[in-house]
Amino acid sequence: MSLRDKNNYSEHNFRREDDSLSAADRLIARAETVLAMPGWERSRLFRFGVAIAGVLVAAAVRAALEPVLGERRAYLPFALVILGSVPLCGSVPAALATLMSLGFGWYFSGYESFNAAHIVEAATFLFVAAGIILLGQLINRARCRAAASDAKADAHSREAQEVIEELNLLIDGAQGHAIYMLDTTGHVTIWNTGAERLKGWSETEILGKHTSLFYPPDARATGKPEADLARARAEGRFEEEDWRLRKDGREFLAAISITALIDEAGELRGFAKVVSDITDKRASENTIRARETHLSSILSTVPDAMVVIDEHGVILSFSAAAEALFGYREDEVVGRNVSLLMPSPDRERHDGYITRYLETGERRIIGKGRVVFAERKDGSTFPMEVSIGEANTGDQRIFTGFIRDLTERRQAEARLEDLQSELIHVSRVSAMGSMASTLAHELNQPIGAIANYVEAVRDRLANLDPEELPMLVEALDDAAKDALRAGDIVRRLREFVARGEVARTVVRLPALINDASVLGLIGARERGIEARFDLDPYASPVFVDRVQIQQVLINLIRNACEAMRDQEERQVTVTSQLDRPGFARVTVADTGPGVAPEIANQLFTAFVSTKQDGMGLGLSICRTIIEANEGRIWMEPGEAGGTRFHFTLPLAETEDGHGEQ
Repeated sequence: MSLRDKNNYSEHNFRREDDSLSAADRLIARAETVLAMPGWERSRLFRFGVAIAGVLVAAAVRAALEPVLGERRAYLPFALVILGSVPLCGSVPAALATLMSLGFGWYFSGYESFNAAHIVEAATFLFVAAGIILLGQLINRARCRAAASDAKADAHSREAQEVIEELNLLIDGAQGHAIYMLDTTGHVTIWNTGAERLKGWSETEILGKHTSLFYPPDARATGKPEADLARARAEGRFEEEDWRLRKDGREFLAAISITALIDEAGELRGFAKVVSDITDKRASENTIRARETHLSSILSTVPDAMVVIDEHGVILSFSAAAEALFGYREDEVVGRNVSLLMPSPDRERHDGYITRYLETGERRIIGKGRVVFAERKDGSTFPMEVSIGEANTGDQRIFTGFIRDLTERRQAEARLEDLQSELIHVSRVSAMGSMASTLAHELNQPIGAIANYVEAVRDRLANLDPEELPMLVEALDDAAKDALRAGDIVRRLREFVARGEVARTVVRLPALINDASVLGLIGARERGIEARFDLDPYASPVFVDRVQIQQVLINLIRNACEAMRDQEERQVTVTSQLDRPGFARVTVADTGPGVAPEIANQLFTAFVSTKQDGMGLGLSICRTIIEANEGRIWMEPGEAGGTRFHFTLPLAETEDGHGEQ
């Protein structure tokens, strides 16, 4: 506390005490106040001077009264000085004043004729002065303790008043909450501003009224107000949500808390009630709940499966369609990584894809559709089309995947393709018939002429006439010309057949491989064949004829499946990766018996086949297609057995330098 604060505090105490103390007490209190001031505490010599001055003044007064008093009452003025020195100057200066007064009294009592009476009078004065000093000291201590006690009580009173004011401000400032007190019979004793705002009654209107006033009529009829108080008394505190009334008669849904107030003796002092209006809150919650129910019903009936994951790949939601598609229940997958729905090697790489996107922001799948393979609970794989959306909830990102099973669509496409193949085959047969008829017509004349010329020359050679030699030579020349003409017809027909138009476009290689694999692997699982895919998203896109490359992939995959017919381990692996600059390489590997060395060098030659019923045209056609698309194809034995077919395709450069994934 600063000096100014101490002075103010002392003056405050002095003013407060003036009203209740006597004149003597006020004098002592004023003296204590003066002595308590720090300036006086640093001036003890001044207090000694005051005491000495008082003695000297008393001595002067006694000297002036000497003619009247003589030797009588030599110590009387000095007793008054001692009495004033104790409260004004303190005990020590008063003691000094006593000694000085004793000397002056001895002088005025007649020191020349000092006798026993003088000794008694001096002793009496000394005893009275000592009593005055001791009594003053005790009074000072008592007054100091009383002042300290009053100051402490005053501080406690101010603190209590501040707490009460703050509590009232807190209670009155509680927006939307009514806080009020009831006595033991349920009548209102305290009513805050919040209660007035919420219920409409002012404090003067409601004090002394029973709490049943706030209950609807039907609740009052059943005795609920009394039952609530009895329950609070029995349980100590209880909460509920119920309807209450406002002053205007309108009802509102309230959250109610009733607490029984028990003192230290265990006696009930009353009840504290806190009431909040939750009508709008419950209406909002009901609206949200209805929307959630509606949304859940929509999502449960949507045929596409829906999977929601967080930024760590952990599944947050799994729709009913997803349960039917993958064979898992929602409680089996929620909290687990979404990679369990993927076959290898995508399962091991998925977390890396998410991390790369979160670090770089580069979108490859987000916001786009993609065809990939998924794995069911029983281990079977199937093609699916997945579309992924992203949402930011503020504290985390979530990704929602909508999944559509493409198995039936792929099967329908396969059936359609088979029908198209049959139609093409019929068309080819018909075309071959027309071509054969045309070819027979075109070749009939030169071949017939050649036969006639050769037969005529043969007949004339039997009876050779030298004069006919020029004619025979001319006939042979004509036969040679007709033979060349026939060969030219065959060559032009061959060129016509071989020179097909290649419709090359920019194609995403993973999607192309997925589409072809669906057709090539039809029935593979029923034969115990496991398919694995390892597709590099950076080895894309390519500039090829999509249909022709799909035909190559379908042919290679079907050849691989047929090669493993009698093998215990049956696994087809399709991979894609970057090859030499500007090219992507696709590999189809199997675990079959491999290719015999004597056939390996002629494998891509027409009419060379490893199948008993094969025509040997499939790989030859594959080589023709790959080379027409500016790539190359070759075969090599697998490291652990089997066969690996490789072919390359030219990469297509896009505006950003790489393919869209």
